[in-house]
Amino acid sequence: MIEELFNIEKMAAGTSPVHRLDSRVKIILAFSVIIAMVAYPYSRDVFYPGIAFFLIFISLWFISGLTVKSYLKRLIMVLPFGIFIIVFQIFFKNSYYGTFTPVIDLPLGIYIYAESIEFASILLVKFLICISFIILLSSTTTMQDILKGARRLGLPPEFALVIGLMIRYLFVFAEIYNKIKNVFETRCFNAFDWNLPHKYRLRVLSYAIGTLLLRSYEQGERTYLSMLCRGYSKDTYVHLKKKSLKKTELLLVAGSLLIVVLIPAVTYFVLN
Repeated sequence: MIEELFNIEKMAAGTSPVHRLDSRVKIILAFSVIIAMVAYPYSRDVFYPGIAFFLIFISLWFISGLTVKSYLKRLIMVLPFGIFIIVFQIFFKNSYYGTFTPVIDLPLGIYIYAESIEFASILLVKFLICISFIILLSSTTTMQDILKGARRLGLPPEFALVIGLMIRYLFVFAEIYNKIKNVFETRCFNAFDWNLPHKYRLRVLSYAIGTLLLRSYEQGERTYLSMLCRGYSKDTYVHLKKKSLKKTELLLVAGSLLIVVLIPAVTYFVLN
């Protein structure tokens, strides 16, 4: 997963029309879709705006020139963080339904309810749409551009400074991890090689984790001292030059917000 960090940044530095858009436009689009999906009432009707938003996502992903494989790969990486919560919903009753119909009777008095399956499917649609637009944002915008866009949209300078330092140290950590990994590969060490003694593998991995943390800490201290020598202090903020959106970008933001509002609103009032 750490190796993917560099691939994601390389992917985000593309030259497609979506990549060249101002990061503020993409941030507004992504967050407006997320808010629209989360705010939509829990009902079967959520599939209709979900399909509409997913078609918009597919169109933007196609324009960006990114592959379907890269999307699926990143989706699979994120999926476990939310899929377990969604799957567990089928075993519990929730406040959105008055009656529950058991469809499967499991041992230990556990039931799977039809209404809970429906509730889980609604959550799944919301989750997939929100995650898809986050993947689109991170795949077409570098971390630094996202930070600049968020700062121009009103993110407090303290938050921008902390997040900027976190991004810097994240790549430092990844570089040190890759060096240790290359050392292991050079010495033909494989942590999953069952022919090696169990205790030996644990000892080597423990040393490696300790070395990784120590090297990251030492590199962080050296970076911090260098920043102090260059005048960094608690009152230092990242300077960001003002940049106005172009007319086409303003029209795109207005049109996107209009579409994002109209899709769930029309769906809700037509079907109810």
